[in-house]
Amino acid sequence: MGMYYLTVFEKNGEKLLDESYEAANDQEAKVLGTKKLEEKNYTKNTHRCVNAAGKMILFER
Repeated sequence: MGMYYLTVFEKNGEKLLDESYEAANDQEAKVLGTKKLEEKNYTKNTHRCVNAAGKMILFER
C-alpha cells in the first residue's frame, strides 16, 4: 500500500481539500481519488493527486 495526496483548489488559490489516503497502486489511487472528488462535488475544481514520490496521478486545471 502506498500513500497518495489529493488537493483541491479554488480559482483564487484557496485550498479546499488537502487529504491523504492509501491505495494498492496508482490505478486504484486514481479511482479512489476520483470517487472522493465526486462525493465532495469537486470534479470541476482544479485538483491534483500525487503519490509519495511526487508522481502526478490525477490533474485537472
